[in-house]
Amino acid sequence: MGFGSFVIGFLVLVGVFAFLAVKTVPQGMEYTVERLGKYVRTLEPGISLIAPLFENVGRKINMMETVLDVPSQEVITRDNAMVKVDGVVFFQILDAAKAAYEVNNLEFAILNLTMTNVRTVMGSMDLDELLSKRDEINAKLLAVVDDATTPWGVKITRIEIKDITPPTNLVEAMARQMTAERQKRAAVLEAEGLRQAEVLRADGEKQATILEAEGRKEAAFREAEARERLAEAEAKATIMVSQAIAKGDLNAVNYFVAQKYIEALTTIGSAPNQKLVLMPLEASGVIGAIGGIAELAKDALKQTGRGAEEL
Repeated sequence: MGFGSFVIGFLVLVGVFAFLAVKTVPQGMEYTVERLGKYVRTLEPGISLIAPLFENVGRKINMMETVLDVPSQEVITRDNAMVKVDGVVFFQILDAAKAAYEVNNLEFAILNLTMTNVRTVMGSMDLDELLSKRDEINAKLLAVVDDATTPWGVKITRIEIKDITPPTNLVEAMARQMTAERQKRAAVLEAEGLRQAEVLRADGEKQATILEAEGRKEAAFREAEARERLAEAEAKATIMVSQAIAKGDLNAVNYFVAQKYIEALTTIGSAPNQKLVLMPLEASGVIGAIGGIAELAKDALKQTGRGAEEL
């Protein structure tokens, strides 16, 4: 019975030692091992062994990327504008031993370091720069905070400013300024449009005037050409009549008399202020003149025929 009790006690002791010696580290975590209170090594994910009586697990460090919310705080800009700013910080632990033993309360330290540098970086800029250069602010904060946390075994991956809230009166002033600027641009565009319309209208009137002048020029040229041809025809007719009169042909005289007589009657009849015309007309004289025209035409046709036979 004594031996059996010894064996059972020994097995229980071995089981307890085995339970204390075997450590299972999950993925994304690392454990620090302390021997008699001093850091000796780091356990990576998987199964590891430690000396139960002399060694123990000191800190359990999360090696995955972590997000911290930066609470809202008031910042005074370089041009004395008060704004409220908040953001987020993304960081990852690269060295578990440094993160465990180089700083106390790592997340609290990173958070306060970020808030302090937010006030420093944004306080050195004007309000317009804060609102328009957010990427530049993020880059400056990332460089400063990452450099400060390097001794802690931490890598700051990103710092993002989420919101920048100016005072209400300043927002209203900015809205009025934006409205005035838009109205100014609209007025400039409207004036430019009117100017272009005036230019186009003037150009159109110019082209119309040029085309009208060219039309009048062409019409005058045509009219002058017609008058010239009419004058040439009358001159030829006069020459022919003169030659006929020189030969003693009275039909030529009758032709001229009948032509002028008919032109006078046409002018009198086409006058707009004449409603009724009563005048003595010598019908026999007119008929005789017309007969003379017929005789003159016959003589002209005979002369044309003779000339053709001679040719």
